[in-house]
Amino acid sequence: MSDNITVRGFVASEIRSSTTPGGVATASFRFGATERRYDRGSSTWVDGNTNWFTVQGYRQLAGNIGCSIKKGQRVIVVGRLKMRSWEKDGRVYHVAEIDAESVGHDLMWGSANFTRSAAAGSQAAAGPGSPDAPGSGDGDGGGPQSLPGDDDGDGDHGADHHASFIHDESGEEEEVDQETGELKGAAA
Repeated sequence: MSDNITVRGFVASEIRSSTTPGGVATASFRFGATERRYDRGSSTWVDGNTNWFTVQGYRQLAGNIGCSIKKGQRVIVVGRLKMRSWEKDGRVYHVAEIDAESVGHDLMWGSANFTRSAAAGSQAAAGPGSPDAPGSGDGDGGGPQSLPGDDDGDGDHGADHHASFIHDESGEEEEVDQETGELKGAAA
């Protein structure tokens, strides 16, 4: 049986990124979920208990967490709940962990721009300049990408720089509006 969980809350720590000995990217952060309820007696919203979790993401999700999620932001986490306990110096400690399947901003609290990255397994559909194309950028999907004509490698490609999206099915490249994060083509 799998204990799946969906939790709304806030990022309570800086994102910790690392790589396993097997080369798998990981990202983790502390996550707090505070119960809110309406108190009819005082006609106000009041905070209840805060549940604390350690959220762990792997592979492509880890890279996306590292470049998208910041301490203090409101997010929604979907994943598998794991309860761990251990004993040290005669005391028993417990921790709730979530192996994340999805992490995203909670739009109840603000707005966000979404930029889709090419699927990790679709290297063949990734054209030159896409985040997952072999040899592009620093491999984490979050840093500047070096393209032809970018001699200093700082990701500043001049006035003609544009982001692009590669369609999974057709492999066609479409330009992305830098201000809105939306596709510029009519097919959007």
